[in-house]
Amino acid sequence: MKNPYVERLYNGLVKENPTLVLMLGMCPTLAVSTAAINGISMGLSTLAVLVLSNFLISVMRNVIPDDVRLPAYIVIVASLVTVVKLLIKAYLPSVDEALGTYIDLIVVNCIILGRAEAYANKHTPGLSVMDGVGMGLGFTVALTLAGLLRELLGAGTVFGLTVFPQEYAIGIMIQPPGAFLVIALFIIIMNAIGIKTRQRQLVESDGCDGCCYKCAMRCEDAKKEEEK
Repeated sequence: MKNPYVERLYNGLVKENPTLVLMLGMCPTLAVSTAAINGISMGLSTLAVLVLSNFLISVMRNVIPDDVRLPAYIVIVASLVTVVKLLIKAYLPSVDEALGTYIDLIVVNCIILGRAEAYANKHTPGLSVMDGVGMGLGFTVALTLAGLLRELLGAGTVFGLTVFPQEYAIGIMIQPPGAFLVIALFIIIMNAIGIKTRQRQLVESDGCDGCCYKCAMRCEDAKKEEEK
């Protein structure tokens, strides 16, 4: 794509979707996606923090010393999460009750810290904001779809509206195992249409089998061969 801003949006939504491709932020994905409204709420909260943190970190990227880079990121993100949590508690108490401590855990969400280090720290504020929007929307879409499917199959409702009687629902879908089943289904679909997870890309391009110990041993053996 020629337009870098559109490319950032597409990247977060599809090409490098943080949940379905990069497999990041799995803790909140598995925990709060029991209903569609929970997925939207968590996704939008993370999006707001992600956009603002990317912007602030990009603006200050030449000011923050490398030695304290990560602690500085955490302070910035924690401050933003506190503001978001207080706003949710004040104006959306039902959402605050549903999400609970997972709002606080946005501080250490690997999506936010990962984008801060991998992108915002190296690019302009405009591109960093669009990267945050793309990644945030990708996360929101993944959580919402997971919550929608789990709520429908597990409770017979969609956004709280009854679709079919609860006695026909599959109770396990709103339990922890249901989250793994739904995410696995989405990944199967994405692989089928050619959008591969980061892990699969590594396996196919670099021969990585997911075992870091084996890679380390191969590198050590190669080094010994060079020294002979």
